[in-house]
Amino acid sequence: MILSFIKYSILSLVLSSSVNDKNIVETAVSNDNFSTLVAAVQAGDLVGALSSEGPFTVFAPTNDGFAKLPEGTIDNLLNPENIETLQSILTYHVVAGKFMAGDVVKAINDNGGEFTVTTLQGGNLTLKLWEGSVYVMDNQGGKAKVVIADVDTSNGVIHAIDNVVIPE
Repeated sequence: MILSFIKYSILSLVLSSSVNDKNIVETAVSNDNFSTLVAAVQAGDLVGALSSEGPFTVFAPTNDGFAKLPEGTIDNLLNPENIETLQSILTYHVVAGKFMAGDVVKAINDNGGEFTVTTLQGGNLTLKLWEGSVYVMDNQGGKAKVVIADVDTSNGVIHAIDNVVIPE
């Protein structure tokens, strides 16, 4: 627990000190805690899309989040024959528009405790507050906690999450 806190505190310091002239992909590349995400974005041929003007809000799983997937899942998804599945999962973590943490919390509070957003993949994510943290929930009941919020980039914002949410 303490090691996790220290790791995310360091991640927060590194990300918050990043200059706003980096886009989402460049920001992820600059931090080792997103190396699995970067590999997936590259394998999914989404570098160009996530480097474009946007703006986008990305709920970005950390390496620890990807490590929670069943053994072999990441390697399987990175195979070229699974590019459509990989793209579906990755774009399920992206919302059109730039929504900072304050915007997200306000939307949750203004909508009875939860707020549903449509992802670039076309599916919905539900955002909820629980024990003082924002959680991202998929339609299958999977959830991810926002562990670092408001990583400002030139084409949007990144909110680091501790799990991978899966579309239907």
